[in-house]
Amino acid sequence: MKIYRLERETILPIPIEQAWDFFSSPKNLKSITPPYMGFDIHSDVADKMYPGQIIVYTVTPLMGIPMKWVTEISHVIEGELFVDEQRFGPYSLWHHKHFFKSVPGGTHMVDIVDYKLPFGLLGQIMHPIIVKGKLEEIFTYRTEKMKELFGEAPIQRSQPKAEAVTL
Repeated sequence: MKIYRLERETILPIPIEQAWDFFSSPKNLKSITPPYMGFDIHSDVADKMYPGQIIVYTVTPLMGIPMKWVTEISHVIEGELFVDEQRFGPYSLWHHKHFFKSVPGGTHMVDIVDYKLPFGLLGQIMHPIIVKGKLEEIFTYRTEKMKELFGEAPIQRSQPKAEAVTL
């Protein structure tokens, strides 16, 4: 069984309080998601996330085919981290950790996504052909959108890194 990992680091030129306020609101996720993804939240969401919060939304990741995605906010440490986990959706496993740390001149943000594809060997074959590139594209869009919204930090560490981990 292969579990893949995507990691992104970004320095935002804003105070950690401002970064946390933005990213801890589920309502802001659409603004940093590529428009072609057709991202729409269908559940009522609070202004701020909380542990146990369920978010139901639709995305159209491939060929314009809409699919439901249900995530749960499983962990929140105010101003430091939150974790969203897929409960129903396109992956066999989706575990996304978001870390925030105050640094001189802004906020260091780290995303770590561990994911597993369905369909066994077929899923593993599709990973380098479609899935890996699509996820990197989505996170690159997100990084560019954050620069547009918040400006660019003097030092930028937004290097994509994806790897397979065999369990």
